[in-house]
Amino acid sequence: MRDLAAGFSFLLKGQRWVARHGRHYGFGLLPGLITLVLYVALLVVLALWGEDAVAWSTPFADHWSSPWQGLFRGFLTAVFFALGLLLAVLTFTAVTLLIGQPFYENLSEKVDRDVSPDGTAPESGLPLWRELWISARDSLRILLRAALWGVLLFACGFLPFVGQTAVPVIGFFVTGFFLTEELSAVALQRRDVELRARLALLRSRRTLVWGFGTPLAVAFLVPFVAVFLMPGAVAGATLMARELLGEENAGDGPEDETEEEAVTS
Repeated sequence: MRDLAAGFSFLLKGQRWVARHGRHYGFGLLPGLITLVLYVALLVVLALWGEDAVAWSTPFADHWSSPWQGLFRGFLTAVFFALGLLLAVLTFTAVTLLIGQPFYENLSEKVDRDVSPDGTAPESGLPLWRELWISARDSLRILLRAALWGVLLFACGFLPFVGQTAVPVIGFFVTGFFLTEELSAVALQRRDVELRARLALLRSRRTLVWGFGTPLAVAFLVPFVAVFLMPGAVAGATLMARELLGEENAGDGPEDETEEEAVTS
């Protein structure tokens, strides 16, 4: 329970950090807004022309009698749109981080410098194109892992009672874990921590990771909330990455200890 509370406290600290640094918060909102506009446009296109795409892809149903043709293509159109919406939800964080790599990289470095005793921040030394490539490659790997979990949980959802109770809860914890990996990658990549090592690091403190990522995954279900929480989530993930790596924070002191005790109690 202590690690769960500590993980949640990092999420709160990240939101407080961006609230105290309004300029960085404003810049941090831009990638989420860009991604949101892009996804809304794609979903509108899907809603307007999805039925035509389904009709084009099912020529065998052209001569079906009414109402079977309409019911069949209407069902496929609804499934097509639902899959597009699900894909948008699953990839929103990864795409936002990819678009906002320079923004979030700068924000994460500012957090490191702010809390580091010597006022410095680790730097990868890689060119921007190389960082974008690594981020895109790792995000795809994480998405594939998350998709495998999604298929497994979907299948378990048909189990009586368990599928309606335990599976949704497990789903939020799984989503929270992968969401935390994506967010903490901003800080850990600058420290040359590879994907496999990042996953091992996060698994070593699962309850801490769940305390951070699971409430965030629940909050992200609310429309537009992800856009406004992303800057603080990146800041909080940076603070948590320092904790996972055992790095000293200049802010560690009586005030922070009191905050953690308050969250725990």
